Amino acid sequence: MKHISILVPQGAILGSLEGSRQLFTQVNEFFKAKGAPALFDVNLVGISKETPLSGGSFTANTSLLIKDVKKTDLIIIPAIDGDLTEGIEKNRAFIPWIKKQYEGGAEVASLCLGAFLLASTGLINGRKCATHWMAESAFRSMFPEVTLVTEKVITDEKGIYSSGGAFSYLNLILHLIEKYAGRDIAILAAKVFAIEIERDNQLSFTIFQGQKGHEDEQIRKAQDFIEKNFQEKITVDQLASMFALGRRNLERRFKKATSNTVVEYIQRVKIEAAKISLESSRENINEVMYKVGYTDTKAFRSTFKKFTGLSPIQYKGKYNRMMN
Repeated sequence: MKHISILVPQGAILGSLEGSRQLFTQVNEFFKAKGAPALFDVNLVGISKETPLSGGSFTANTSLLIKDVKKTDLIIIPAIDGDLTEGIEKNRAFIPWIKKQYEGGAEVASLCLGAFLLASTGLINGRKCATHWMAESAFRSMFPEVTLVTEKVITDEKGIYSSGGAFSYLNLILHLIEKYAGRDIAILAAKVFAIEIERDNQLSFTIFQGQKGHEDEQIRKAQDFIEKNFQEKITVDQLASMFALGRRNLERRFKKATSNTVVEYIQRVKIEAAKISLESSRENINEVMYKVGYTDTKAFRSTFKKFTGLSPIQYKGKYNRMMN
């Protein structure tokens, strides 16, 4: 039987904690129905017996304290809410325990913003990690040694897992169920809980926010210029000249400040504008393409899919209410 420790950090979001518990315990019910023994020993593990969740709206009663768990097979770190730096500090007692358990053979999975607590252990330095796309700038700033992949729903690397935003944690739990219990059981769980099992990226849910939480005023002005003039053909040389910077200097500072190259940033602003038009207007794909400054259909479609995971027509079909 696999020992599962679902952590109960202070400020944990109830949904990811309880959703994980439900899925794993339901797998046990599937096995019992077949006359087989339960596969998982599911435990809520905390620093204290009672832990406030979801901004204090709920209280969780833990079944075990970390000091009582000498060995576990899988650690689930649920999402936490509120100020993330404060959240890490409040839950710092978990960090050495997680590291010790991983070194002893346990696997570790973070759900959504639980990635911040996982990254605080140092276990994913130099590795890939997913989290909610809204927290991209904060995560990159706090954990530059980690390779953030906000487009991914799931990462799986050397016994450490992470999931993207919000309810995509369900896909990671299904991934773990498939690993431990087999594909048939994972599919059954997906059907019982009505979860779309094969979703592998969260690009179509992402809203580009233009990272501006930095101190480089010239780069912020360059960002503002791009955002106000995205319909035009903007070049790196044009921006360098406008802000009296050498091209290489501009590109270096822009990448450092925004985590995007200048060209990527221009593309992402254009595609974000295109997404809004596709969601809310009756304009056809070509009209939207021209409106955001593209003249090459192939380039537009390729760039659109790169940042959304969908073609423009697929995106319009999925999100435009006028078409439904």
